[in-house]
Amino acid sequence: MCMGGFKAMGLLAMIPAALLLTVSFFVLFTLRKVESRGLKVFGYVVAAFLWLAALLVVSVGGYRLTTGRYPMRPMMQKMMPGQMRGMSLDRQMPAMMHEQTERK
Repeated sequence: MCMGGFKAMGLLAMIPAALLLTVSFFVLFTLRKVESRGLKVFGYVVAAFLWLAALLVVSVGGYRLTTGRYPMRPMMQKMMPGQMRGMSLDRQMPAMMHEQTERK
């Protein structure tokens, strides 16, 4: 896969963002039927967290789309120092596919 293909993977961020916003819609829709004030406040807080999560997912996807870099990679390299160095999907993918065919 070419470099532009990895860059375009930022568009895939729309899928979880759409799911989060759909869930928040149903939370807010259900709140119209609820009479308890405490439950309504809890529902609004849950909806706000869902919106923030969707905003985070879209912003990371947009960052990935515009720059082609993955913002979590440096943190992942700190957590797994020996495993992430030199790892490239282009080099690893054929080896992983070859291992799957040998197992069958």
